[in-house]
Amino acid sequence: MNETPAPPAPLDALRFAFGTLTVLPVRVTRWDRDAARGGMLCAPLAGLAVGLGAAALGGALLLLGGGPLLAAVGSAVVPAVLTRGLHLDGLADTADGLGSGKPAEDALRIMKQSDIGPFGVVTLLFALLAQVAALAALYGQGWAYGALAAVVAAVTGRGALTLASRAGVPAARPEGLGAAVAGTVPVPAAALCAGLVAAGCAAAGAAFGAYGALHAGLAALLGLGTGELLLGHCRRRFGGVTGDVFGALAETAGLAALVVLTLG
Repeated sequence: MNETPAPPAPLDALRFAFGTLTVLPVRVTRWDRDAARGGMLCAPLAGLAVGLGAAALGGALLLLGGGPLLAAVGSAVVPAVLTRGLHLDGLADTADGLGSGKPAEDALRIMKQSDIGPFGVVTLLFALLAQVAALAALYGQGWAYGALAAVVAAVTGRGALTLASRAGVPAARPEGLGAAVAGTVPVPAAALCAGLVAAGCAAAGAAFGAYGALHAGLAALLGLGTGELLLGHCRRRFGGVTGDVFGALAETAGLAALVVLTLG
């Protein structure tokens, strides 16, 4: 007689989130649907850790006299290092799959290839340029503005992953991280997590007054909304989500939040 597995402890959820979304030395002790659900609900916390690391390096470079541009590069490098470039790779692969114009099966095969095609290269280039440009503009206003932006972008990007893991969003492949987490998060829990992400970003922005709170909260919401637009397009093109799509969602939602923070 099979025994029902024990529900995952909060520590299992955190291990899943940090062990799959970062390169921090965290050992994933459970790899089942329950742990995946908790892990994806904790994804914004992994983003918070990444964002704080990005803010720390960017702020340190600025305070040491490196200038806004070097600080921006530092803040862009940290997330790439802490994720081993997996999200950027996912963005490039997804761009190649979408840009190919081929049916879902062929597009998914293109995404699995180890090389990066022209669509991926161009998308990656402009995404990184936009990240650095936005961060440089904000660091030019002061280290605190750049630091806030780095944190908001990282948390928003991972919040998009929680939304993409909600029930009703299928996996495009039967294997991989996408299949492991697809549909694991109940819709109300995903919506609550998105609300908490926006509220947390607004609370951080409140350090700059009421307008800062509104601006940061709106940036998070619009970033999550942009991620949802991409998710919908990927579902129509690929039939569901993959690990590459998750990476693309994180990068796209975070970049959208950054752009909103530079406006106004």
